[in-house]
Amino acid sequence: MAASDYEIHDARFAGMIFENAGIDVLWSGGRWCEGPTYFPAGRYLVWSDIPNDRVLRWDEASGHVATFEQPCRNQNGHTRDRQGRLVACEHRSRSVTRIEHDGTRTVVADGFGGRRLNSPNDVIVRSDDSIWFTDPSYGIDSDYEGDAAPMEQDGRHVYRVDPSGALTRVVSDMVQPNGLAFSPDETLLYVTDTGRTHVPDCAPRIRQYRVAADGRSVADGTDFVFCDAGLFDGLRVDAAGNVWSSAGDGVHCFAPDGTLLGKIRTGEPVANLCFGGPKRNRLFLCATSTLLSVYVNARGVS
Repeated sequence: MAASDYEIHDARFAGMIFENAGIDVLWSGGRWCEGPTYFPAGRYLVWSDIPNDRVLRWDEASGHVATFEQPCRNQNGHTRDRQGRLVACEHRSRSVTRIEHDGTRTVVADGFGGRRLNSPNDVIVRSDDSIWFTDPSYGIDSDYEGDAAPMEQDGRHVYRVDPSGALTRVVSDMVQPNGLAFSPDETLLYVTDTGRTHVPDCAPRIRQYRVAADGRSVADGTDFVFCDAGLFDGLRVDAAGNVWSSAGDGVHCFAPDGTLLGKIRTGEPVANLCFGGPKRNRLFLCATSTLLSVYVNARGVS
């Protein structure tokens, strides 16, 4: 039964799900699926299968899945900018790129301080058209998701690309910064730390940062929530400010004050997720080898 897909920890979560709406399997056959992003103008979703060096495309009208790009330089996270263009994090090229309306590829960022980035992982775009991305080392740690190479930066950080093209470092207090998202009013930045993959005593968590009034920097971060099942990875925020995060047992949903509202159990770890569909009330989940979806009674931030 569909009700078995949900774990209610707070009565509010019962009003955010439909217990008769189960999890749909849209596609399977990946090695490590990541970076789902929905394009409303075309009613399609793209996502990465990182070790297989491909980006796939699911058509909402037909359910058909096709290869969008292969090879793709081991792309990971994606987002859609305010002009409807695809922005991608590429492990192999160690860069953030954008596909223009004519199909050409623009490098948005590939280095900081005269040194190459590590391997950009996830990316979001703010309403001022600035691009924010995380830069852990997963794409250079081995040849499985990129090219093994020495790290040239002094750590793993979060960066902001100004519309002018200027690149600044905005967060430097994490072991392995990963997924990131803004609150609906963009006054808060949420970032996951998956540092336990490299430092065993690094607590899996989401940290919260107050964004400066000019939108160019953040204040010192505080711990928002800790993960009780594997690691948090990609995350999204709904219009009410609730945080929906990937985890080792599925998706965890938190209220803005950090209260665990409930979980969607998937049977395999979820790496990333996004809201989509015409009403932005359909969650698309990249669950290791599978693309899943589930309708919820919440709307993602557009």
